[in-house]
Order: sequence, then structure tokens, then C-alpha cells
Amino acid sequence: MMRVREILAAGTWEGAPADSVVLDREDRHRRRAVLDCAGGTNVLLDMPRAVHLHHGDALVLEDGRLVAILAAAEDLVEIEAASADDLLRIAWHLGNRHLPTQLVPGALRIRHDHVIEDMIARLGGRMTPLVAPFDPEGGAYGHGTVEGHDHAHSHDHDHSHGHAHDHAHAHDHDPSSLHDT
Repeated sequence: MMRVREILAAGTWEGAPADSVVLDREDRHRRRAVLDCAGGTNVLLDMPRAVHLHHGDALVLEDGRLVAILAAAEDLVEIEAASADDLLRIAWHLGNRHLPTQLVPGALRIRHDHVIEDMIARLGGRMTPLVAPFDPEGGAYGHGTVEGHDHAHSHDHDHSHGHAHDHAHAHDHDPSSLHDT
């Protein structure tokens, strides 16, 4: 089994990959995993911390060969609204529920979820089902994910004007955001 030596971002590598692997969103966010590639190559991804692989990234193997990352097609819903303000309000509600959301020009994409889709309809959103790769926006703090983070955290920043600010916060979630999927 070949080990991954390095990950190259999409658009930063050239040439034909030796193999490829198709992964859904969850499988593209890993620290350690055995990946079975389309051409039969078995690869060990073993990174110091979890990484988020994007469609078009390449894994550089120990022997220098490249394995292309391909995002699996998933059942999604593309959300549009009558105005930018309406779409912004929908985006706020999705973010309040920490729902992975992909930003595309003039629209948002989420995984199919009938409970969330009902909320979006009540907010005036128009939805189009589609099957496409899903690559949601990463977390605001560079974690590459919006799930599984701690809401009661504190960190200090020096904002280059000499003042340190404590940004401790905790918040509660709207109980209506809890649902079975």
C-alpha cells in the first residue's frame, strides 16, 4: 500500500494522474483513511490532522505518482430567491443551523433534506433538485468544516493596533433546527 506524501491543490499540478478516487463530502474530510482507487491502487492517507480534499486535488504518493481526487455526485438542492436580500436571509438560517452550504453564483447548494427544504420554502426560496459534486464552504476559522466545532471557546487576537481582544462566546441553537434526517 502506498502512502500519501503530499497533497496538491486543484489547479497547481499538471500531467495525467496514475489513478483517481471518487469520494463524497464526508470521505474527502479525513485525517487517516485507506483509499481504494478506481484503477486498483490502494493508498494510505495518514496526515497529522484532518484535511479537506477538494475535487481536482492530487495526492502525491511515496513513489511520486499522482492520484486525482474526484468529488462524488450527491443528491443536492440548489436554492435561489427573488432577491439578494432574500437569499442572504436563507443563508443566515442555514448558517444558524451549521448546515454545510456550497456557495455558487446567485445560489446556494445543500444536501437534500426535506425538513430544511420546508423551512427554505417558508422563507420564499425556490429549490431545484440536482445531482452534482458537493463542496461546501469551509468554516470561518479555517477548519474546512462547519460541523463538530466547540461553541464555548475563547481566543485572543492582537488586531495590529496593540489591543488584545477576548472573543469568548457561547450560544444556544434554535430548537427548531433539530431534526431527523
